[in-house]
Amino acid sequence: MTMKVLVTGANGQLGRALQDAVPDAMQVRAVSRNELDVTDRAAVHAMVETWRPDVIINAAAYTAVDKAESEPELAEQGNAIAPRNLALAANEIQARVIHISTDFVFDGRSSSPYQPDSKTAPLGVYGRTKLAGEKAVQEVAGQRALIVRTAWVYDAVGKNFLRTMLRLMQERGAVRVVADQIGTPTSAASLASVLWQFVLHSELSGVFHWTDAGVASWYDFAVAIAEEAVAAGVLKSMPAITPIATQDYPTPAQRPAYSVLDKSATYAALGVRPVHWREQLRAVMAKVVL
Repeated sequence: MTMKVLVTGANGQLGRALQDAVPDAMQVRAVSRNELDVTDRAAVHAMVETWRPDVIINAAAYTAVDKAESEPELAEQGNAIAPRNLALAANEIQARVIHISTDFVFDGRSSSPYQPDSKTAPLGVYGRTKLAGEKAVQEVAGQRALIVRTAWVYDAVGKNFLRTMLRLMQERGAVRVVADQIGTPTSAASLASVLWQFVLHSELSGVFHWTDAGVASWYDFAVAIAEEAVAAGVLKSMPAITPIATQDYPTPAQRPAYSVLDKSATYAALGVRPVHWREQLRAVMAKVVL
């Protein structure tokens, strides 16, 4: 029997990765912002009522972390109102909602990986609105709601840390990168693969975590990007990479200093283990075109 899945955020890096990895026996409709304004409750209801998906994967979000500090209303629309709209529409037809959230729901003061039930304490507007979206989906959809928190997502295309670093390394031959924020780089393809596993496991609900394996600082990630780019022929030579402190690179939004996510509940539920982030980076770099 074919399962119908509606994917929002079709043009984002995760939306594209989801479309590239659709399992057999899935009928997928992926919609971009131009095709469906997820902040418009009536439009969401009309599409869901007409197409009647079995599962909605919400990969749409307001992700401009720093801009959110000066655009809180827009962040709330994209990260809190839109997920609620999708959950309300899903409820009408008894569909599941798989909602993507973030490590930014935590304050980064932990010294060990965050569990799905660890205390949330977002530091800024982006994290607060993402947490509000999580709560809205769970309140509305109940046992048909599944939240997947992830972190540091990147891909060979789109707007992300990998692409930014490669551009700066190519243009300047040198970069300065924060070395005291710790997390885990996660390829969009890796996250997409696990999300499809969650779709197939219809019995699951609640909050889960997924990133690639391992731990890194942004500086570590930048050094690895440069090394893999040189090895793949994407960059001609190794750039100069200087580690700096967060205080040396002030931003409008405060970021968690430590945001490693514990994935053991996901391993147990799906029987999958993550690949180390460095190996995933190598696979992504093979697809990069500057």
